[in-house]
Amino acid sequence: MKHPLKTALLFGALMGVGMHGQALATTATKPAEQAAKKPVTKAAKNAAPVAGKQASTKAPTKTARNDKALPVRGKQLAAFAESSRKPVRRVSMQDIDPGRLALYSASALVIDQTSGQALIEKQPDAVVPIASISKLMTAMVVLDAKLDLNGVITITDEDVDGLKGTRSRIPVGTTMTRETAMLLALMSSENRAANALGRHYPGGLPAFVKAMNLKAHSLGMYNSSFEEPTGLSSNNVSTAHDLARMVTAAARYPEIRQFSTTAEAKVEMNGRVRDFGNTNALVRSDNWEIGISKTGYISEAGRCLVMQARVADKPVVIVLLDSNGKMTRVGDANRIKRWMESASLGTTRRTV
Repeated sequence: MKHPLKTALLFGALMGVGMHGQALATTATKPAEQAAKKPVTKAAKNAAPVAGKQASTKAPTKTARNDKALPVRGKQLAAFAESSRKPVRRVSMQDIDPGRLALYSASALVIDQTSGQALIEKQPDAVVPIASISKLMTAMVVLDAKLDLNGVITITDEDVDGLKGTRSRIPVGTTMTRETAMLLALMSSENRAANALGRHYPGGLPAFVKAMNLKAHSLGMYNSSFEEPTGLSSNNVSTAHDLARMVTAAARYPEIRQFSTTAEAKVEMNGRVRDFGNTNALVRSDNWEIGISKTGYISEAGRCLVMQARVADKPVVIVLLDSNGKMTRVGDANRIKRWMESASLGTTRRTV
């Protein structure tokens, strides 16, 4: 009996030790489980992202120390440098959709004078009133007649606009030289000055208007007609193509180039000095190199602008007719300039 009793006692002792160990293990795991279930405090929440940030910051440092990872890091740095550079966009004329060049003039034409190629066309053959663009023809006819530019002419009641009722800063009775009258007609689009130039032509206004139409025909302006020298009549009509020919011809006259691009002038009239400015604001811009300029406006013609200029290192003729807004013609000219400067011009004709 002793041996079975000892065996039972030994077995019970061993079972007690096992149960005690399991209890200790269970007791040890409870704090860990409770800690895991314990709610996270605000401080702990705030600290978590910082810790994550620190961990992510240290990771590249360890990678950088690994020689095998250096090529990868080099690629990453190169990619970062590439992404931080300003993008360079190279554009060719063929890449540009001409429909995206939004021009708000009803008729538009841009011609490369070197090649004679039309770069932009929008209703270039529409016959429309041209308003004071007519004054370029007026100046050419006066200069062709080789009349004395120092000869004195007088502004009379015959030069007052009875057609549109426009105002003028030149009082009736003012005397001036033909040169001054031409300056004011081309720079400030003064109607009285232009009309006086035609009226003082040999044979008067009828002969002058006849000379205007003969000059137009000689330049190949077969869709153009002139009724008077100012452009106030809506019967002074032309097309963008014809006007491009007229602008090209006018650019051969030094006086027209100088007077039409003069920004401002002080003119003495009847003992009083008056300030006159150019009707085209672009002649005062440092961003433009303009050789010939003329604006025009009557209600039938809308806002008009013709120029001979150098754009994108190319001599071009720009014709913009029948623009609605007051600044639309200037806006169209600037859009054309930006468009040309952003493209490597080819010989493809663009229709807008």
